[in-house]
Amino acid sequence: MVPITCFRLGGPEKKLRLDMCVANSITQISRSAAQRLIRDGSVSVDGVVEIRPSHSVLAGSEIKVDLRDEDSNVDLIASRQRFTVVHEDQHLLVLDKPDGLSVHPGPGHQSDTLVNGLLVDYPEIRDIGESGRPGIVHRIDRNTSGLMVVSRSKEAHTKLSEMVREHKIRRTYIALVRGGPETNVGVIDAPLGRDPRHRQRQAVVEDGRPARTHFRVKERLTRTTLMELELETGRTHQIRVHLSSIGNPVVGDPLYGRSPRGPAGLSRQFLHASGLAFTHPITDKRLELISPLPEDLQLSLNAARQE
Repeated sequence: MVPITCFRLGGPEKKLRLDMCVANSITQISRSAAQRLIRDGSVSVDGVVEIRPSHSVLAGSEIKVDLRDEDSNVDLIASRQRFTVVHEDQHLLVLDKPDGLSVHPGPGHQSDTLVNGLLVDYPEIRDIGESGRPGIVHRIDRNTSGLMVVSRSKEAHTKLSEMVREHKIRRTYIALVRGGPETNVGVIDAPLGRDPRHRQRQAVVEDGRPARTHFRVKERLTRTTLMELELETGRTHQIRVHLSSIGNPVVGDPLYGRSPRGPAGLSRQFLHASGLAFTHPITDKRLELISPLPEDLQLSLNAARQE
């Protein structure tokens, strides 16, 4: 595909949804892929980035689509990667992902991602879900460690994707933050979207997508606070942006924080997907899995307790 495609919407003078315009005008793009591109900030209308797939577009509007991320997800290569499988059955996997491992191929990471590793032992996922992200129903950031679920069957993928949309998968995180919130329990309710000044960042924006993060203070330290967080929605960088927006950025967060390093020389963000709980979409069995803090985070926490 051409990396950047630009076209002018023709036809009768009536409004059309932006995702339909993109999918109808670029034959290689499905409507779901068009929606993802829009939400990722890769589509602009008359020179303005638009992140709402339902945005109405009039005939004559110029639509520009950046397909560079889509191009990076073709011709997936199976290559051995480091991760731990904590639950496995014929329909799904639950993995404990280490930090530093991207979930799927993208710029700078073509063959060294979780997806590439999964294809070694689970080649059946290649035809499940989106072509560049087979089996993937939700993601965690490259430098965030912890639990995530992957589908092995098309039936499981369909149902798991629906469960994610309907917030039926409970995802719990542990974070160490600068300072600390005023209350021990609360909810951060602030819409998120692409930062208009920095395309690689997300931000709290008035017309963004709804986003809610529940939090509970686990331990208050001298300079930092250990928190447990639960996602009600799952927007890109949601926890990191929300915590930064209330003045308590994640320790070691290079994008939204104040310092790229944390206690004990921690060189990544102190954010770990510690818990995953859901009802199996096929067997109806309840699955509740926990991942302890990795060694680097535990050492950093111990150092923070000595400050």
